[in-house]
Amino acid sequence: MQRYFITLSYDGTAYHGWQIQPNGVSVQEVLEKALSTILRNVISITGAGRTDAGVHGRMMVAHFDTEQAFDCGQLVYKVNRLLPRDISVSKIEAADEDLHARFSATSRTYHYYVHTGKQPFSRQYSCELRYPLNFDKMNEAAAYLIGEKDFKCFCKAGADVKTTICRLTEARWYPVNNEFALTTGDNVTNWCFVITANRFLRNMVRAVVGTLVDVGRGRLSLDDFKKIVDEGTRNDAGESMPGNALFLWDIKY
Repeated sequence: MQRYFITLSYDGTAYHGWQIQPNGVSVQEVLEKALSTILRNVISITGAGRTDAGVHGRMMVAHFDTEQAFDCGQLVYKVNRLLPRDISVSKIEAADEDLHARFSATSRTYHYYVHTGKQPFSRQYSCELRYPLNFDKMNEAAAYLIGEKDFKCFCKAGADVKTTICRLTEARWYPVNNEFALTTGDNVTNWCFVITANRFLRNMVRAVVGTLVDVGRGRLSLDDFKKIVDEGTRNDAGESMPGNALFLWDIKY
């Protein structure tokens, strides 16, 4: 039995997340069907993580095992012809059997995009916020997330996890250019939140962003934010932001 790693990207707009769901089409389901059709055998794949409904994957890694021999380059070509236009496989390569797409990953990076002011061409992949934000304060708060902490306050209620401890190595906001933002003015800005950790809890990134936005709006002070991180529950943290602006950006092994 040979293990293969597959690297892909997808626009999550039309999918109920990465993982196979009983009530909607998922990216995993579509990819498994394509591989099974081409290899003429049932192929089960394991992803490096799970993205929620509407969330995009600039880079997703998965693995599958098979005894069937094939040319990796040809399989990439064939599977891309069969996949819909919103899913693209960039690489398939043989891997050691002890490598695991999920458990062997050392870090994952997510990007979350927001824009202030109405921008018709940004709405699909960025979250529109129609109020002023203090990004300096938001970065002060984000810096407090760095390190190994218990992030239970950002974990979706009822999530089946053994631990809520994660080790964050990056959390910051930075301005980005948007060539489609035709509207100009002091009230129109485009920002990206980048966050990197060894692991993430379910719904964690969108909850973090929602809580940082509350800091930027002046609804929470820096001390309030720290108290939520140190002692709070999910009810104390901010709202979960829309999934369309979130991208699984990178995975390291």
